[in-house]
Amino acid sequence: EDYFAQSNENSGSPLLYNPPSPQNSPGSESSTNAKLDHMNRASDLLMAVSIGADLNKNKIIEQAVEAMEELFKLAIMGEPLWQHNGNGGMETLNGFQYLREFGSFDATMEQIMRMVEVGEPQCFLSYDCNCNFDQDVPSSFSKLNFEPLNIETSRETAFVEMNPLNIVQLLMDTKQWGTTFYSIVSRTTLLGVILENVDGSYNGVLQVMSAEFHQCTPLIPARQSYFARYCKKHTNGTWGVVDVSLENLFPYPQVQFRRRPSGCVIQGVGNRGSKVTWIEHVEVDNKSLHPLFRPIVSSGFAFSAKRWIATINRHCQWLTTSMARTAPTTDGVLIPQEGRGSLLKLAEKMTKNFFNNINSCSENVWSGLPQNFAAQDVRLRYGNILKVPGKPSGNIVIFTTSIQIPVPMEVLFDFLRHERTRNRWDLLSNQRHVRELVYVSNGENPGNRVSIMQVNSSPNKIEILYLQESYTDETGSYIVYAPMDIMAMSKILNGGNPKFVSILPSGFSIMPDKAPGQGDGAVGSILTLAFQSVDRLSNKEYMPPSTLKIIDAILSTTVASIKDAMLFGIR
Repeated sequence: EDYFAQSNENSGSPLLYNPPSPQNSPGSESSTNAKLDHMNRASDLLMAVSIGADLNKNKIIEQAVEAMEELFKLAIMGEPLWQHNGNGGMETLNGFQYLREFGSFDATMEQIMRMVEVGEPQCFLSYDCNCNFDQDVPSSFSKLNFEPLNIETSRETAFVEMNPLNIVQLLMDTKQWGTTFYSIVSRTTLLGVILENVDGSYNGVLQVMSAEFHQCTPLIPARQSYFARYCKKHTNGTWGVVDVSLENLFPYPQVQFRRRPSGCVIQGVGNRGSKVTWIEHVEVDNKSLHPLFRPIVSSGFAFSAKRWIATINRHCQWLTTSMARTAPTTDGVLIPQEGRGSLLKLAEKMTKNFFNNINSCSENVWSGLPQNFAAQDVRLRYGNILKVPGKPSGNIVIFTTSIQIPVPMEVLFDFLRHERTRNRWDLLSNQRHVRELVYVSNGENPGNRVSIMQVNSSPNKIEILYLQESYTDETGSYIVYAPMDIMAMSKILNGGNPKFVSILPSGFSIMPDKAPGQGDGAVGSILTLAFQSVDRLSNKEYMPPSTLKIIDAILSTTVASIKDAMLFGIR
């Protein structure tokens, strides 16, 4: 829907809008620099791998083999190396036990560690806290290459309804990896292949890659990494896929993220399934992290192994849903099989667009609203120019903010996704009747579905049709929707090609405000709101005051409506 269709008396005199980068978030200048840095660093690595001496390749091979050995040890070892972080919390590494097992230290280091254990054991024993070592003792810890970076670790083991070979292919095929894990990774690039496969599989393949790891908000900086990915099939039929950063081999100033040996061990179970043990072990600079997200990110939960496993399971469920035969809904509505397939493909396109548009990867250059507006922590940017036959072209404006709401994720998720409560927060549905015309379930959770919502201003007058996808698991939730033309929706439901449908998704991303078992009190929610609309009055250098006012009004009004409903029981 075009929020900016209305004109304003000031719209004839555009305002130059180029504010300084907001604190604690990637701004215009920093994002541009990051993009250039990404390209230059990729070129350096590509030259080192492809054109460099065999010595470089041998170093990468040696590091990858060592990383694979460490991955398998981490996968099979238990306490005291791994510990549960509180009741119901995830598994994290015991820092000192890790150093004893995989580091190298002398009697002096052992004595220092004992002294630290007597003083503040929790700060050092848990790798999910800010393990920043003071500058006073660099000589003692330099042997272990400690730097002022936070260390995040986690381990998750789960059953996945996919055979090991298909999981390996998802991870080793760079295009499939980026497509499957679009909610976690962006800008995936294969920089070079060091070792080719010899038996037609990915066994023994070693490749150099780059990627940016993100969350669904511009307030959490993306994590850019250059790493080797090594795949190995072991004698018992178990597969391992491990990543390890190459910064130790190719030093680079201002390193803000490293992947220590991370990845997964995959073991076949029965004919169709796999037991997957996923391990995440990273070093990251969180100094520019927004305070709202600091607890959940510094705990390791926001980028945890649990999130990778949940994403694979969601992908498997989506494949099952896509291949299933059509069936009537509880209301007796039956979508033709061709239309069902087109609807699911369009929903997938919409949701991927949403995640790609509101993350903080280096391609997305974000700015902030001036301080004299009501909405807080707003980030906005321009997307591509939208061209629709028969209508004037316009710039796509994307704007987003995040807030903390002290209610469980599932309560907030149900409120935002349900037809019954949509008119309580959606400005375009206010005082109107909303009905879910049809839906396709995606798994056992009734909230995981693709829906067509109809908004009526009167019993016989349809105002808006929405396509909506909602999904939730223990790591987070999202509700993504987009207004659609009635004719376009009719074509889709009759098997039309979703590639030819222009769609502007808006929606919500929800994550817990802290990790399960972290601290006292109940776990609440962090809600990220994101909207897209077409603005025909501005361009990438100028934004009229009317546009800024509408952005502020949409966000502040929607936030107030949701807070009122959640905090005062209007559900």
